[in-house]
Amino acid sequence: MFTQRKTLSETIITRVIQMAGYLSILFVALILLFLLKEGLPALEQVPLKSLFGTRWYPIEGYFGVVPLILGSLTVTFGAILIAVPLGVLTAVFISEVAPLWANQILKPLIEILAGIPSVVLGFIGILVLAPFLRTSLNLPTGLTALTGAILLGWGAIPTIVSIAEDALNAVPPSYRQGAFALGATRWQTIWGVTFPAARSGVITAIMLGIGRVIGETMTVMMVTGNAATMPNGLKTFIMPIRTMTATIAAEMGEVAAGTPHYQVLFFIGLLLFLFSLAINVVASLISLRRVKRQERLLS
Repeated sequence: MFTQRKTLSETIITRVIQMAGYLSILFVALILLFLLKEGLPALEQVPLKSLFGTRWYPIEGYFGVVPLILGSLTVTFGAILIAVPLGVLTAVFISEVAPLWANQILKPLIEILAGIPSVVLGFIGILVLAPFLRTSLNLPTGLTALTGAILLGWGAIPTIVSIAEDALNAVPPSYRQGAFALGATRWQTIWGVTFPAARSGVITAIMLGIGRVIGETMTVMMVTGNAATMPNGLKTFIMPIRTMTATIAAEMGEVAAGTPHYQVLFFIGLLLFLFSLAINVVASLISLRRVKRQERLLS
């Protein structure tokens, strides 16, 4: 009787989990279909030369998405330069170097950092970081791509640290013991044995951090100046820019449904969806490869 109840409960739980998985796939597919339905007409209503132009000024009929795409890529690239080194090194420190008491302090702090709302980061950027950069670098305004990159890098660090640390902790202790037995120092073991063994997990952490950055909305809308300008080399980081997410958030509530402006905004949303999907697919493939590699090592 007990075995039957246990089997029945396990079956119900399994079916519920399967249903949740299928529903998540269904919801993503429905979102994609909706974006296709609302966004693809932009290819018919707006000439391709205008749609992929270099000027975004919808009131005058200019719907160039290129400065928006490049603005998003600029902020994302800057955030990666900040978040990846700090995130990976922090994960290595927590997993391999820090004593137990420091580990117990740092991990909760990083988790708290991950829970800070985007709008709070934006307020910090407006009140503290933007004025500091303006006076320090002698800029006309502190609302620049650099401000957005710093804040987005700050927001991505917890994601990278958490996943990279899990990957480092998943490395079997025998790897470290074998390296120590061969006479390797702690640092030689970390960078020559442990870190390479966790490389795929660390790359997954970086990819998910990129996904977190490229989909950010409130922070970049508040601190990047919202000027749809084309990049100008390294000067781009000290210039106001506009991202795809900020454009959708700022303008979607003001357009009439069915207009070219409305359709172009959904087309931008479609591009964002495809970018995020590609990043998450790559991260999933890397993670799956890591799991298969660990299974081969254990078998």
